[in-house]
Amino acid sequence: MNPVRYVRRLFDVDRRVLVLALARAADSLGNSFLIVVLPLYIGDIVTRGASGVTLGAGPVSVTLTESLAIGVVLSTFGFLNSFGQPFTGRWSDRLQRRRAFVLFGLGVLAVTNVAYAFTSGYVQLFVIRAIQGLGVAFTVPATIALVNELATDDTRGNNMGVFNTFRLLGFGLGPIVAGAVVHAGPYDVGVGTISGYNAAFGVAALGAFVSVVLVYALVADPERVEADAGDELSIAILDRERAGKLLDPVFTLAVASLFMAIGIALLSAIEADVNARLDQGPFLFGVEFAAFVLAQVFLQAPIGSASDDYGRKPFVLFGLLLLAPTTAVQGFVTEPWMMVVARFFQGVAGAAVFAPALALAGDYARAGQSGTQLSLLTMAFGLGVALGPLASGALASVSYATPFVLGGLLALLGALLVHTQVADTVRSDDAPDAAVADG
Repeated sequence: MNPVRYVRRLFDVDRRVLVLALARAADSLGNSFLIVVLPLYIGDIVTRGASGVTLGAGPVSVTLTESLAIGVVLSTFGFLNSFGQPFTGRWSDRLQRRRAFVLFGLGVLAVTNVAYAFTSGYVQLFVIRAIQGLGVAFTVPATIALVNELATDDTRGNNMGVFNTFRLLGFGLGPIVAGAVVHAGPYDVGVGTISGYNAAFGVAALGAFVSVVLVYALVADPERVEADAGDELSIAILDRERAGKLLDPVFTLAVASLFMAIGIALLSAIEADVNARLDQGPFLFGVEFAAFVLAQVFLQAPIGSASDDYGRKPFVLFGLLLLAPTTAVQGFVTEPWMMVVARFFQGVAGAAVFAPALALAGDYARAGQSGTQLSLLTMAFGLGVALGPLASGALASVSYATPFVLGGLLALLGALLVHTQVADTVRSDDAPDAAVADG
């Protein structure tokens, strides 16, 4: 493995991919603010309500605990985002106008991020987060499809790695900056003051707006692909073509991505429990959350590029096997530095799965169907991000460690499925850059 070659490849990427990566970095910076800000904001609402968040009235009312109320808001975003993606991905395949879908979704995010500043109740927050989920459902499949279609078989892993590196760089910086922005408020702006929460919502809106400008000015759709983008668009679950295989390889990779996302998203809904157990504040929680992303920022692109030479499947398997212990151990650490280390190596595991899995699915995707096929993986990841907080919010009442142990077991199951149901698309032999269809 030649490190110089992989560093050189980072700069040998289609300009439109770099712009999409920068746009996603700006958007992710703003959106990841909400991962830290919304739980704190909802926590304030719960405190004002004394006994929790009460929905409804009289005999049909229900009161949610703080952790469950946070989990419901965070999960609603993920559910609507995830289940909407196959439909928007298919739609973008039919129209072959990815850029319009990306711009619409980013526009929705910009407007709704501003709307947070004008809310004061839990139901309003829920509605806004739900609308954001629908907006992201337009953006993600179209963006990934663009990155896939602007790549070749020999560069797909590198493209996915570079794109995810920039996206995660923004996503990783967000939580650290968000904690500081919230707790440094209120801010005197001459004509009045802005609370720390509203300042954070403003930064989130600015990130989405910058993304809109970059995509609108610098990205164009590739040439239309006349292939299977008509009535034959479909998502397969069972594999009826390969002997000895039960599940479709793209579907299997999606299930593995679902399990991975659940594991890495367990932390967000139980921020208060984590801070109490480790005797820390929101800033250290932000550092722990960002440690996962930091590992991916450094490793995503080189791993993606290496998967172009040495195969996608070995990296995916290694990542899932490493994900199991690094997730489970988070339920047993007792010091903040231990959580930082655990999250960092969990990030190493995620880096080994992200880009190679997307590239592998992209290799399997048929011409003109990138939006439909790859939306299965992005849907699964979004669904995992939704289920993770919901699971930890509900299971934390059993014991602090229970959700993390479950996440570790799911990672092992994902590794088993990939090992038995997915064939690689890259052959690593004497010609490391050769890629051949193996399925």
